[in-house]
Amino acid sequence: MQNIFSQVRLTYLPYGRQWIDEEDIAAVVNVLRGDYLTTGPYVSKFEQAVAQYVGAKYAVAFSNGTAALHGACFAAGIGEGDEVITTPMTFVASANCVLYQGGTPIFADIDARTYNMDPNKMEEKITDKTKAIIPVDFTGQPVELDRIIEIAQKHHLVVIEDAAHALGATYKGRKVGSISDMTMFSFHPVKHITAGEGGIITTNNEEYYEKLLQFRSHGIVREKDKLYEYHGPWYYEMQFLGYNYRMTDIQAALGTSQLKKVDKFIELRRKYAAMYNEAFQDMDEVIIPFQHEDGESSWHLYIIRLNLDQLTASRREIFEALQQQNIGVNVHYIPVYLQPYYQQLGYQKGICPKAEKLYEEMITLPLFPAMSEEDVHDVIKAVKRTIDYYKK
Repeated sequence: MQNIFSQVRLTYLPYGRQWIDEEDIAAVVNVLRGDYLTTGPYVSKFEQAVAQYVGAKYAVAFSNGTAALHGACFAAGIGEGDEVITTPMTFVASANCVLYQGGTPIFADIDARTYNMDPNKMEEKITDKTKAIIPVDFTGQPVELDRIIEIAQKHHLVVIEDAAHALGATYKGRKVGSISDMTMFSFHPVKHITAGEGGIITTNNEEYYEKLLQFRSHGIVREKDKLYEYHGPWYYEMQFLGYNYRMTDIQAALGTSQLKKVDKFIELRRKYAAMYNEAFQDMDEVIIPFQHEDGESSWHLYIIRLNLDQLTASRREIFEALQQQNIGVNVHYIPVYLQPYYQQLGYQKGICPKAEKLYEEMITLPLFPAMSEEDVHDVIKAVKRTIDYYKK
């Protein structure tokens, strides 16, 4: 046992990590030497660059992705008594943003192939209280947007696409971020590009755009044509209860610099994912990610699913064996409603059986552009020898 699980590498390989170069550092230093540190001209520049990249009319940057989702729920008019349908196979923020507005998250089960929310299961959950849908592009693979939008329009629902994993992904040839009513991207360090922290909402709807701008800054407006009164050039009005969710110029400068390299980053992610697919495709004990023909993933995560019937070990034993070999595996995600807080709210285990089964069987392998091919081969070697040891 000790020899089987000796380290395949001397250093620990995390599941994700940022790639910062001298150009990124210079962009941040340039801001530090300027007049603005908090929200200033670089935020607008970053918003314009992201909107142009995804093909949307507008973009509004926030301090983080969770804040951006909160803003989108506010702009969609979600409030007390409203229901919003989302997937349990996501980070808690996709549902928490509904709670922030006094709404109720409703969880729809996943498609067992794509691991994204099943549009048919989603439609079954719609009631007269449903106000919006928050589909999540899990791992970077776009959801079935045509079907989801068709259902949403039929029932007069707002679609807030959580594309935290999917910057640069395409659906039927169109970039994610230009299709749904609102789309959120995250700039956390493990995502496709980073701003340290940060998030953004892209939209083609001017009304949502105006609400988002105001919401992220305490509900305050300064433009003369939007004021109820005008006392002079110093005057501003807080017209509703907003939040301090502004992005800084430091973050925006880093994000703008990173965005110039996003296509290179995604190309490397796709290359490494293809290497994994090729290495694991003939292993009966491992299920590689299915890719829907309508979309092209930007591969935020690479998840293998274990065929536990073919193995003598549990997912945990295999996970820990890989960690012993300095492979920084992870699990994405624990179904949201299984969290203690959601259990206290009354959500029951068993409501999304396909998501729960996936959770028991999946492991996230390292995938990020700063990896080398040698790193990828180390992961492949560790997975193969672990599976070989535990296979029936």
